[in-house]
Amino acid sequence: MTNPAYEGFLPGLHPIEGYGAGGFRFAGMSHRGSLLVTPAGLRAISPVRVGELDASALAPLLDEPRGAIDLLVLGTGHSLVPPPRALRELLRAAGIGIDPMATGHAVSTYNILLAEGRKVAALFLAAS
Repeated sequence: MTNPAYEGFLPGLHPIEGYGAGGFRFAGMSHRGSLLVTPAGLRAISPVRVGELDASALAPLLDEPRGAIDLLVLGTGHSLVPPPRALRELLRAAGIGIDPMATGHAVSTYNILLAEGRKVAALFLAAS
């Protein structure tokens, strides 16, 4: 992060201002690596491949109140990587839909849904 106050978590809803070279810009800051975005805020995450995503990695998402999130926009890197069945079932059990796509498209989709006031979260896997 370019802002030392960030420390891996930034509270609140923030559109993603830019994506490229394995990182993201938001709220006047930048972050290199993957991000999990929930209504509570943005946080750095360590998994870098779809197959590494599990309940532990998604804990902040799953900890949101039921009904706070209708859809998880999943950015899977340079290209679409279908999420494993276990991930889809985990989200379905939490009442959250999933829409996987390449990360660049996911950033755009998230920003549109956020601007529309939709109950959306995002997980952006950075691609270098």
